Amino acid sequence: MNLVVNKRIAYIGCLGVLGIISTEFGVIGILPQIAKYYHINIGTAGYLLSLFALTIAVTGPFMVLYVSKFDKKKIMMSALGLFLISNFFSIFSPPFWLLMILRILPTILHPAFFSMAIAAATKDTSAQMQMRLTSIIIGGIALAQVTLIPFTTYIASIYTWQLTYVIQGFIILMTLFIMYKFLPAMPNTEVKSFKNQLSILTRPRFIAGTAVNLFFITAWFCSYSYFADYLSKSKELSAQQISYMLLLFGVMGVISNFLAGRLLGKYMIWTTLFFLTGTFLVPLAFQYTTGSILSVAVVVGFWGIMYGPCFLIGVGHMVSAASDAKEFANSLQTSFGNLGVSLGTATGGWFINYYGISITPWVGTGFGLLTFFMVLCRAWLDRNVHAGKEYS
Repeated sequence: MNLVVNKRIAYIGCLGVLGIISTEFGVIGILPQIAKYYHINIGTAGYLLSLFALTIAVTGPFMVLYVSKFDKKKIMMSALGLFLISNFFSIFSPPFWLLMILRILPTILHPAFFSMAIAAATKDTSAQMQMRLTSIIIGGIALAQVTLIPFTTYIASIYTWQLTYVIQGFIILMTLFIMYKFLPAMPNTEVKSFKNQLSILTRPRFIAGTAVNLFFITAWFCSYSYFADYLSKSKELSAQQISYMLLLFGVMGVISNFLAGRLLGKYMIWTTLFFLTGTFLVPLAFQYTTGSILSVAVVVGFWGIMYGPCFLIGVGHMVSAASDAKEFANSLQTSFGNLGVSLGTATGGWFINYYGISITPWVGTGFGLLTFFMVLCRAWLDRNVHAGKEYS
């Protein structure tokens, strides 16, 4: 495939991820408003995020194995179509149980979108270029955090939280049009057996990479899921100030995601360890913030830098150990990443309910330690592979 076409797929995939992630994580900025509207506590409102992620974790790999035989363009457009339907009906603020169903609906093809986009964009490219193209697609996560998520949070603070779904739906509709117009058909020309793809589940390096992905994302989402509520209640920021903090958080995440995309291909272990230190330093830094918004902004900016590449790092650790089954590996990364989102959100919510919102930044440090241990395991396994002692 021509590199120009690869890059076009990557940038269109990035735009699709922007719409998907603004729907998935955009709820973080409006959780307090939703909790108030439905007269529920913040932990219950958090189920909108945790159950969304948990459903992806459970169903994702099976759906990707099934749809991998179809045209990638059609699957990607179908995934966005489900998100469009979900956003449209959520505008009307249905009963909470129905809002939950609408949230879960697009999870059917959520991992398939990521998997197909990454597989199509990185086809017939070098290992280093694959990581760069992947960073463009995954960069849609950071881009959502610097554009749509803070913007919709700001709009919700002025008007109403329902408008966030209008904005997200418009972006997804626009992406569908661009995808239909400019993305080439991508029929599946190489049918891989389920047995060959499932064989990656027995590889020690892949298992270690999966654990790194799961624990790293869990560590961050113990606190990030309650970003708005923590800054509101613990740091006494207004809704508009929180939207500015989300913007700052996202800007720093875009920058660090770009840098990590260049470094991971060469120094995967060291890059991971560097960003992992944030899970310990961020809560420590918050302990020393004063009542000034400047001190909070400095820590939030640092938080954004250290959090930014967590999904990209997960992709790097898993796909590098399964180069012969990239689509399935990408789907598993999405599934276990969302399992981390669900586990982190549930864990953070439990601690908040029992110990108060001020404990939020510290909850993820335990998972940070688990991640550190698994990174060392992966480094040891990589060294054995290079020494010819293990099948990769």
